[in-house]
Amino acid sequence: MSVTYKTNKDLPCDQLSKLFAAVGWSDETKEATPEMIVNFNKPFINSTLVFSAWDGEMLVGCVRALSDTMFRSVVYDLAVLPEYQKQGIGSELIKKCVETYPNSEWSLETIPERVSFYRQLGFEINVSPVMRIPCKLF
Repeated sequence: MSVTYKTNKDLPCDQLSKLFAAVGWSDETKEATPEMIVNFNKPFINSTLVFSAWDGEMLVGCVRALSDTMFRSVVYDLAVLPEYQKQGIGSELIKKCVETYPNSEWSLETIPERVSFYRQLGFEINVSPVMRIPCKLF
């Protein structure tokens, strides 16, 4: 396996939607509308940073981040196909983000099972509450 990394934001919608389904972020049993499939990569296109991992022509991982490029940066949607996990791909994708804006404060939201992964990359738990209005699409 030879994984290569790219910075192209316009990821193929079909592969991106399969990646999200493979990591449990979307339900493949529900039929996606044509509009949703066509626009699946829109959040990536509109993000500040996108890094993707490829095994040949197959998308095996990706991350996107929003940033003001100086003070604050937020990681979104780090995903790696299950069969490619635990091979350093997720760590490399996060590393590429942080190296792009090394002086920025980096933050993310995760589940308890992933805390140790992000801690080994230098993230710390922040005790302040996170407030949000949930997305209406998922």
